[in-house]
Amino acid sequence: MKKFSLVIAAMVAIFLSGSNASAQGKYGADSAECIKYLSYYKEYFKQKNYDESLPSWRKAYQICPPTASQNLLIDGTTLLRRLVTKNAKNAEYKAALLDSLLAIHDIRAQYYPKYKITSLNNKAVDVSNYLKDDSARAFEIYSSVIKENGKETKPTVYIFAFNSALELYQGGKMNAGDLIGLYEDYMELIEGTKPAKESDKEQLASVKTDLESLFISSKVASCSDLIALFTPRYEANPADDALVSNIVKIMSITEDCTDNDLYLKAVTSMHNNNPSYNSAYFLYRVNASRGLKDDAVKYLEEAIAYPDCEETKKGEYNYELATYCYKNGMPAKAFAAAQLAATQNTEYTGKAYFLIANIWGSTVCGGDEIAKRSPYWVAVDYLQKAKNADPSLAEEASKLISTYAAYYPQTAEAFMYDVTDGQSYTVSCGGMRATTVVRTQK
Repeated sequence: MKKFSLVIAAMVAIFLSGSNASAQGKYGADSAECIKYLSYYKEYFKQKNYDESLPSWRKAYQICPPTASQNLLIDGTTLLRRLVTKNAKNAEYKAALLDSLLAIHDIRAQYYPKYKITSLNNKAVDVSNYLKDDSARAFEIYSSVIKENGKETKPTVYIFAFNSALELYQGGKMNAGDLIGLYEDYMELIEGTKPAKESDKEQLASVKTDLESLFISSKVASCSDLIALFTPRYEANPADDALVSNIVKIMSITEDCTDNDLYLKAVTSMHNNNPSYNSAYFLYRVNASRGLKDDAVKYLEEAIAYPDCEETKKGEYNYELATYCYKNGMPAKAFAAAQLAATQNTEYTGKAYFLIANIWGSTVCGGDEIAKRSPYWVAVDYLQKAKNADPSLAEEASKLISTYAAYYPQTAEAFMYDVTDGQSYTVSCGGMRATTVVRTQK
């Protein structure tokens, strides 16, 4: 006790060196007792002797005003968490302790506004850890924290809150529309958060993914439910950026929910309101899924043409455009797009050459026998390029070369048309043109 007495004396000397009114203002009417018990509990607390610290902390908490020490509140949360855990099987006492713990967070938020956000976020975490049997109360607390902290809410709190809301929904205490609305609100807040550190950015991305997964797995609404919910809202305000964006996002992650008029209208509105290569690409995918070939091609070409679409992305999109056009009977467009893809993105060079080979290999040209067989020469040229650019394609390319070579004209047949092996030859048909060399079967 001698040590404690010396500490108390020193603190009293320091704190009371100013005016008595000032000291009473911070430490309350009984400032000496307040300082004494602050010192008592803190000495034990620093030694992590929490059991011995607790009685003095309780006394200090009773005597001292909140302004006496922020650490009194912070340390109190540590002590009370231990008590809540220790008394987990005593429901009534645990509930009282939890009430006290949550009250301390509120007091800290009130009297130390600089740390309000931290205090409320910590409160939400404590609710997730200790209030597991009262979804309604938990959701109410999470909602108040999110309302107060806004975009500075700790990201995991959104997961806690949505889980509680989902439990309420499953218990018939919340309807599907409200739950979907919460998902929209939380995603908007998450996307509006600007993390300061890379680790925060990663955590935010993880929470966003987890929230999406939680929403999908909850199966809170079928596609038909979403159409019924959002159609009147969309028709009332098709120019609402936030609304159309949320419709697109939610329907995109809902199973089999992109092949409908509402989704197409929402994506189109999103593109018209804020055009970008991303929204144009979205429209390509939607129109392609609905078999609207001309519109699909138009929007993908539009996406590629955007100045902010990077060169490598243009290459990726051009390869996709080439593949789509090839599969849908537009060989000339496919050929042109694949040629661009081969130069814009090295990841797609070999694949683009291989695709061009297939385009030429399946092209039927009119004219004499040499003209009809000439596309196979071009096809083999591109298969050789594909092998050189991407060794993983070598085996498949070699098989196709053997297949196409079987269609070369006989030497005598070529001679009849005044062409010989190695001679330059220009192939032009189907809106495509390429220069190659004559090859015959030996």
